[in-house]
Amino acid sequence: MADRVVESSDDQVPEIPEVLEKVLLFSLDEAKEKLTQSNEVVPFTSLVVKDNLFIESHPGETVDACFATAQHTVQHAQGAQAYSFCYDGYVEIDEGTKDALVAEGGVPGADQGFAVGYLYEQNEDGSITFEEEPAYIGHAPNFMIALKAPGEYSDDEIDEKYTAEEEAEGEDEAEE
Repeated sequence: MADRVVESSDDQVPEIPEVLEKVLLFSLDEAKEKLTQSNEVVPFTSLVVKDNLFIESHPGETVDACFATAQHTVQHAQGAQAYSFCYDGYVEIDEGTKDALVAEGGVPGADQGFAVGYLYEQNEDGSITFEEEPAYIGHAPNFMIALKAPGEYSDDEIDEKYTAEEEAEGEDEAEE
């Protein structure tokens, strides 16, 4: 997933909505755990819907394929409050290119999303050393730009959307 370009910023960290900040940090922590345990992070999205968190993996042959499936999932997530798209990539800093776990995310209707990440180094023995604190990277595309705020959807519209998806997933699993 290293070919994603996120606009970096030297500006101060902007005000990030609380629900978005929480899902971004949750996703980074999940990715840290996965990278530490298996040395691999399959790109994934996390969607906050009501009191639920839906996580979906987006494996793909190319960076564009992962990005496209994540965008497709999120841009149709009516009623969701926030999302993150998390992957293993890299960032350009003054000292050069550094490996990073990156979480991009946004909220419905916002013009831009945000990207945060954990810089890390892979040691000679294969272990990974992470920076202590996540860093603000910059603005990112917001996959939810065209969605309405969650309160503008009825509970029935939201429940129908996510109940139908869960039932379809259950049918797919039953067929296998």
